[in-house]
Amino acid sequence: MSAVRAATPASSAASVRSVPPAAGAGVPRRGGQTAGIGLVLGGLVSQEFGAAVATALFPRAGAAGVVTLRLTLSAAVLLAVCRPRVRGYRRADWAVIAAFGAALAGMNSLFYQSIARIPLGAAVTFEVLGPLMLSVAIARRPRSWLWAGLALGGVALLSRGGFDRLNGAGVGFALGAAALWAAYIMLSARTGTRFPSADGLALAMVFAALLSLPAGIAGADSALLEPATLGLGAVVAVLSSVVPYSFELLALRQLAPAVFAVFMSLAPAVAAVAGYLVLGQSLSLPDIGAIALVVTASAGAVVASTR
Repeated sequence: MSAVRAATPASSAASVRSVPPAAGAGVPRRGGQTAGIGLVLGGLVSQEFGAAVATALFPRAGAAGVVTLRLTLSAAVLLAVCRPRVRGYRRADWAVIAAFGAALAGMNSLFYQSIARIPLGAAVTFEVLGPLMLSVAIARRPRSWLWAGLALGGVALLSRGGFDRLNGAGVGFALGAAALWAAYIMLSARTGTRFPSADGLALAMVFAALLSLPAGIAGADSALLEPATLGLGAVVAVLSSVVPYSFELLALRQLAPAVFAVFMSLAPAVAAVAGYLVLGQSLSLPDIGAIALVVTASAGAVVASTR
């Protein structure tokens, strides 16, 4: 969920929820392509398995509490690692940080509310529609709308035959997260042009954590401070934020933005596997077919936009 600084939004549209503003991707080296692809896939696996662990933590702290734990712990780690400077920026720069942090908080909050109600693979499949439609809109090519139609066909298949416990509220939250993911991509790109390295991300994460605190405290209360909850929250923060941020930042230095975005299109498939292995969320043939259609459409839209 991509904030590739040097990429066009169209080529970045399939990026993951947690992608940070990266240094410009530049021209990839051939020898680094394999390593870059491995980093992208590793970040994806970490991201989606982190979401599965977060789902298992909901009975302890609730969805809002887990969001607060993830954002707060992630902000602490990023501040310690990045040590961003806070002086020398204009009011407009801080306005971008505030908007980026609000999108980050809203996107994660809606997504976690979604996976509290529907299976992980379904939630990510609906959520990826945000970057996909952004890519199609920016491309402004009639052929790109064919990929949008293919994705909508996958969503229709998912809704008809699909996952157990698929309900309207969960789908609505996922679609809301999709819209904020598209906003996140645009704001992340703007942040990357104003702040060096991952400084903008660290500052936006602090703002997002502050925004999430009231709902998290109201929903979880003292459970947030229990050792077991804090420990699992730290696991979620590392798997869902720290590892993906680091891997994807490195991958963007090895891969062209379009290649990066194509591989990020695999997010729904990876999420479905994580949901099955960690949470026991079964997959039917219609489920698999729907996810395959959306993954294909997302990758196809990226390629069409790049061309």
